Amino acid sequence: MALATIVAVNGGFKMGTVSPAYLESKAVKETRSLISELCRQFYNLGWVSGTGGSITMKVHDSCIPKPQQLILMSPSGVQKERMEPEDMYVLSGDGSIISSPSPKPYPHKPPKCSDCAPLFMKAYHMRNAGSVIHSHGMESFLVTMINPLSKEFRITHMEMIKGIQGHGYYDELVIPIIENTAYENELTDSLAKAIEAYPKTTAVLVRNHGIYVWGDSWISAKTQAECYHYLFDAAIKLRQLGLDWSTPDHGPIQNVKRVSGINGRINVSTKAGTVDSNYKFDPFPRCIVLDIEGTTTPISFVTDVLFPYARDNVGRHLSATYDSAETQDDIKLLHAQVEDDLKQGVSGSVPIPSEDAGKEEVIAALVANVEAMIKADRKITALKQLQGHIWRTGFENNELKGVVFDDVPEALEKWHALGVKVYIYSSGSKLAQRLIFGNTNFGDLRKYLSGFFDTAVGNKRETGSYVEITESLGVDKPSEILFLTDVYQEATAAKAAGLEVIISVRPGNGPLPDSHGFKTINSFLEI
Repeated sequence: MALATIVAVNGGFKMGTVSPAYLESKAVKETRSLISELCRQFYNLGWVSGTGGSITMKVHDSCIPKPQQLILMSPSGVQKERMEPEDMYVLSGDGSIISSPSPKPYPHKPPKCSDCAPLFMKAYHMRNAGSVIHSHGMESFLVTMINPLSKEFRITHMEMIKGIQGHGYYDELVIPIIENTAYENELTDSLAKAIEAYPKTTAVLVRNHGIYVWGDSWISAKTQAECYHYLFDAAIKLRQLGLDWSTPDHGPIQNVKRVSGINGRINVSTKAGTVDSNYKFDPFPRCIVLDIEGTTTPISFVTDVLFPYARDNVGRHLSATYDSAETQDDIKLLHAQVEDDLKQGVSGSVPIPSEDAGKEEVIAALVANVEAMIKADRKITALKQLQGHIWRTGFENNELKGVVFDDVPEALEKWHALGVKVYIYSSGSKLAQRLIFGNTNFGDLRKYLSGFFDTAVGNKRETGSYVEITESLGVDKPSEILFLTDVYQEATAAKAAGLEVIISVRPGNGPLPDSHGFKTINSFLEI
């Protein structure tokens, strides 16, 4: 099964060789048949009509490293719904053509490898894709024209976002848009730059043209392509209804110049991009990222309410849910953390016995470790995940109610009216964040929030975490993001990543260093 291929020259395709027996193998034949079958399906969906669009996939073979696996591509300029398995091109992992289809009699054109081939290869090489789909679906064309100047398509709070790799319902999906060219291969550099600039994207839109979608397998690529087209169609129809697909509540598109606030005191101009305040941004930031503890919410709520609730109920929670998959996952994380803590000599760590010791013994050891972690206020995933699950029960039973400062709801609505995307970045889990803002003393505020970040992106005192957030939000430059926190070390890390930073000074917050150099506010309404 060893492949003998010739390296591509100057980005072009040079003929290569491979064992004839392998070309006739079951894996290659099944992949050929699958591409022709999918093209018929995509034709019926309107994705590959008029000979446009294309699909490619690798021949899965566990005996061959993925980068070296054979690549099959549909040809260019043919009726995609009438393709047969033998019409496919076979390429090596580096893009060299190994096998070409035989010519067909008139009126068929001579065979030609897909014009999309250089773009497909970028997805293969830069993202280790297993399959790439190029669609000319009407939705993917129209959605790039909603705002002809926009370099991105953004949408949030849609169920089908969950079908996109690495995204959930509450997340904001961002897809880069590149400009079309007269010839397909001229898009190669623009597509590569978009892939590099948006490391989490699995698609690139081409204005007035269509979309490229990739996944680690043909199933992943197909599933995501279907979800993307659904979301584009939803955005187009919501726009026809005058509703905003890019905001959490999908309320009316803001076309007015003046907007009243919650209590009628706020008037903002959506045109000017500035507000009357003690601290002005001109233009206003595209995104605002908020810390919770000491910024949106009193520190005392966390230290005197949430932490004690988790500490006092950890045993009850573990006992009641011990056999559930969720709790077993929590226990697995805690077990791994405790093992590491014991090796590091972390104070308060105690060994967790095996299951043979009995449920009660295991829970007792877990409780002891969790109490020590809470007392030390450790910012670790194992603790934060379990706390989130315990707090969820508290909120569901109305034993807990989220608390935010009085100015927070008003500011969130103001920023929402301005079209500013607001995100939360907290050491607490995403679940805990949603619980707090979904059950506040001012009601459910999640409709004003575009997404949540936790320590999965990194420690809040590390610059790399803010670089990760910047890349995720897809802004042109980090300074388009304003970060609000009460912690000097977090402010310093965010500033080093290029973000604009303001420190929140709230009752109960800790002291700041002298000459810290950051702007400060006592209320969000000062922005």
